Order: sequence, then structure tokens, then C-alpha cells
Amino acid sequence: MTDSGLPAGGGAGNENTDGIGGSRRVDPEVLARYNRPGPRYTSYPTAPQFADSFGSQAYAERLAVANGRAADPLSLYVHIPFCEHRCLYCGCHVVITRREDIVRNYLDHLAKEIRMVADALPDRRDVLQLHWGGGTPTHLSPEEMRELFGVLTEKFRLIPGSEVAIEIDPRVTSHEHVDVLREVGFNRLSMGVQDFTPKVQEAVERNQSLEQTQELIAYCRSQGFTEFNIDLIYGLPFQTVEHFEQSAREVLALEPGRVAVYSYAHVPWIKPQQKKMDESALPDAKTKFALFASAISTFTEAGYVQIGMDHFARPDDELARARVAGTLTRNFMGYTVKAAPDMVAFGISGIGEVRGAFAQNAKKLTSYYRALDEGNFPVERGYVLDDDDRIRQFVIRSIMCNFELDFDLLKERFGVEYEEYFADEDRSLQETIEASFFSREPRRLSIRPQGQLFVRNICMLFDRYLEAGGQSGVYSKTI
Repeated sequence: MTDSGLPAGGGAGNENTDGIGGSRRVDPEVLARYNRPGPRYTSYPTAPQFADSFGSQAYAERLAVANGRAADPLSLYVHIPFCEHRCLYCGCHVVITRREDIVRNYLDHLAKEIRMVADALPDRRDVLQLHWGGGTPTHLSPEEMRELFGVLTEKFRLIPGSEVAIEIDPRVTSHEHVDVLREVGFNRLSMGVQDFTPKVQEAVERNQSLEQTQELIAYCRSQGFTEFNIDLIYGLPFQTVEHFEQSAREVLALEPGRVAVYSYAHVPWIKPQQKKMDESALPDAKTKFALFASAISTFTEAGYVQIGMDHFARPDDELARARVAGTLTRNFMGYTVKAAPDMVAFGISGIGEVRGAFAQNAKKLTSYYRALDEGNFPVERGYVLDDDDRIRQFVIRSIMCNFELDFDLLKERFGVEYEEYFADEDRSLQETIEASFFSREPRRLSIRPQGQLFVRNICMLFDRYLEAGGQSGVYSKTI
């Protein structure tokens, strides 16, 4: 998701007169005060700050600098935008089609982009992390997937221990798809569930049975796959705490290594298909908070460690180990321990981060094709971080990933003292954020369990662009 928390705590989901959320009890008045539009901080600065003054030439210059870091591996993201049907909640950039000629044309141009970028990185081809997202990557035929993987590995080398992940949809993924994924080298599968409740599925136009999901996972395991991510979404029409807890328990029975529990971002002014939903059926803020609290309870009581603001991982998973060690990080592909110094994105709307700059590809197929046919990188907009951006990016990532900010590490990395550089932000933190949300030690800021639920709000204090006037019309509410 683009921009548009949390160790164990029991008793979540209980609603009563003195608050919501069990051991993470929050007064309804506090909840209402913090429930306002804010970024998810998949990047900092966030996408609304990107400008069209950053284009093909600026991207080429960044790639040239990146090539000089020959010893550093890369992260690669490939966007496959195609779906047969658009789910109403979807916030991704998708193309709805069943026409093979449209897919064929896209794959041909995608291969052209991959080769152009590889030519710009002649000395830097090692890859630590590869992710295919969408859309629905398994909208491609098994042979098309094999072909695309071949183009990538012809130009880039997956180093030992690299993460090779793909999003799959149980409704369209066949056994043959799975066989090819295993054959070429994928080692992590991610699939959306959102909610198994039939009434909710009908309301968001995504019908996916528990049995479909069970069968696909069982076949994947029989073929040797061991690493699975499953996604849920809270805040959808007709969701109740009771039924969402049931969906969470059904997900637990599937034994995934990781689970994401995303907040539904209702932004119909950005995603017009969301207007088809019955807004009166959307849970209010109090219920939405209780839904998330119930998920925290369900997964942590089952032994999962909460990762960042919306993920859970089994204790033996590398994300959980990184969370405990305080080394977790985050990029456009999500929470990770495999993030390389630079991330290159391929395909329409893909966002990369290369040598201190964000670069986003064109969102329209016609614009994407035109740029490549003219011999240009299809970058439509981007942003070059300045020194202040990099400092704030470090602060926000530290808080989002590890729920703490080490002032000594901040000084070591950037040569700044927290108390001096962030004097205004620290004053706002202590004046406007509940005292129960954080602890302010001499050389460390730590976010307490209750405050982890509002980590986006805390990070917003360090966002200079929100302070300068904001972009609240593009963001969903924080709860």
C-alpha cells in the first residue's frame, strides 16, 4: 500500500465504559482526538511530495552513482498490474483485463525497462531481495512467469540467501503456477485473505473461500514452500469483532510465518470504485479500533510477535528476531531484514529508492510505453532527499519499525543532537501526545504499547511537510 502497533497484550476487543481494547485500553475521547488523516510512512518524504521535475535524466544520474557501489546488493520490485476484477477496497494501481494482447505488450515493455536499467548498472547486478506485486502476478500464465523471471535473471544475479517473493491470489493461482514458481526459485508466497466472512466478501466483491485458500497452501507446502505471508484488512463493511476474530483464528490454522493486518483506507476521492461500498456499513472508529485490538489479542496470544504497526511474525521468523534486536527496517515492499541500500522498481507506478532519491514510474500504460519506445526511463516523478529529509527519514523509520529512537545512534549517523535538532518536535511530543504513549529517557525515546497503536500520529510530529501545510486530503485516517 502507498501512503493515502506491538508486543503481546491480552483482552483486546473488549468494549466497556472505561475504554476500548483490553490491556491497550484507550478512552473513546482520546481515540477520537487521534483519529485524523495521516501517512502510513511507506516512505519519507511521502509520495505527495514527489514532483514531475524528476524524470528520466535525473533517474539516469542516480543509477550512475548507484553503479559505483558495486559491492552493494540491490532490492528489485516488479509491478504486475493485471486483475480480472477490481476488489472494491483495493488501493493498488491495477489494470482490469482478460486480453492476452494487453498482457503481451506490457511484458515486452517490462523486459525493455529491465534491460535498460541493467545497462545503466553494468557493475552492480547482485540482488538480495526480489518481489513481484500487483495487481495479481499470477494473472500471468505459468509460461509468462517463467519468461519474465528469465529476463530478470539474465541481467541480475540472485545471491545466496536472497528473498524471492511473490503475491499470489488463491482464486486464480493453479498448481501449474505453483510448480513454475518453485522451479524458477521463488521462496516466499504472500496471499490476501482480507476476511473470510461471506457477507464482508460480498460487500467488497472479493469471494474467496477458506477451502480455496487451504487447498492452495497445502499444495504449495507439498511442493516445498515453507515461507508464507497472509494479509487481513480491518475496517471493511459489515465487519464485527466476533467474525473478524473467527477469520483470524482460521488464518492461524493455516500456520503462516507472517500475518499483516492492514487498516482499510477509505479514500473514494482517490479510488472511485470505493464509492460502490455502502458507507453506512463501514465500522465507526470505535469499532474499527476494537477490530484491530482483537487481531492483536488473537495473534499475540498464539505466540506471534507484533512487528511494526500492522504485522505479526512467529518468534522464529527473521522479522521477529530483527524486531527483538532492534534492526528491523522498512521499504516500499514492507517490513524487512533484507533491504539493500538501493531499491529499483520496474513496471507502471513502481517506486524505487536509489542513492537518496525516490523515482516513480508512469501510472498509465500509454505513458509508460511511450517513454520506453523513445529510449527513456519511464520515470514520471520523484524526489531528491536533502540532509534534513534523511535525518527525519531515519527518525520515522526507527519509530515505525522498532518503536524507539536511539539518540546516540542518531548523533553517530548524522552528527546531530536530538534535543537541539528536534527541540520543537520534542516539545510538541510532550505537550500533545498522551504521557502513557511514550517514555522519554535521557538518550532514548521509546513508544509504549498503548502508543504503538498511534505510531503514525507520533511520526507525524517529525514530518516537516505536514507542519508546512499538510496534504491531508490524500491520506486515510490513522485508526
